[in-house]
Amino acid sequence: VQLQASGGGLVQPGGSLRLSCAASGKISSINGVGWYRQVPGKEHELLAVISRDGSANYAASVKGRFTISRDSTKTTVWLQMSGLKSEDTAVYYCRADCIDYNDGTPVVFASWGQGTQVTVSP
Repeated sequence: VQLQASGGGLVQPGGSLRLSCAASGKISSINGVGWYRQVPGKEHELLAVISRDGSANYAASVKGRFTISRDSTKTTVWLQMSGLKSEDTAVYYCRADCIDYNDGTPVVFASWGQGTQVTVSP
């Protein structure tokens, strides 16, 4: 599974931005897709996850401001961000958690997209 993240940019505080994560490869192996962000010197922060069944969960820091969704083919996952704050400035990544089978043996793996920079500034 390969992921391509896009949609980052510069936005003013209070503004909105929509990030996209396009998946290719063995889509059927994807269990869930999450959006993360990272600022220099810190670990990746999990923001939102959409599961295979379409259910979504959010970190407290973004709940009510960010919305994760996907298209009907499950090849694109979006992160709609609104009410952006300066502390949302970071590099944003999408990650797919996958499971595949090799001669009946489950193989669990993750695939990351490249980051997309989001900068919130006046």
